[in-house]
Amino acid sequence: MGRWRDGHGELVVGEVRVPLEIATSYRARTKGLLGRDAVEGALLLSPAGSVHTFRMRFPIDVAYLDRRLRVIAVHTMKPGRLGLPRLRARHVVEAGAGVMEGWGMRVGVEVGVVVR
Repeated sequence: MGRWRDGHGELVVGEVRVPLEIATSYRARTKGLLGRDAVEGALLLSPAGSVHTFRMRFPIDVAYLDRRLRVIAVHTMKPGRLGLPRLRARHVVEAGAGVMEGWGMRVGVEVGVVVR
């Protein structure tokens, strides 16, 4: 897995490949999806164990990943919410509400990250 840097890549969920933004710096993680009207693909926050949707403009799907990139929880969050911290979570993937189900992102699935 290695360490990532801010940038772009692909999220691999089974046979599905999704455009991915990678946010690893404090500044990039803090900004996240704030100020946007949508997200194309997904955003990976690392390290991260919880998220919030304060000042966000749209609902999102949130997947919490452990250190092996296995999904430990998936939730849809409306704007203005605070997600509960997940003790085993090391990374968080955010995407537009409702899309993760179509990708097959559910508890127990192991995902991959391909960096460009």
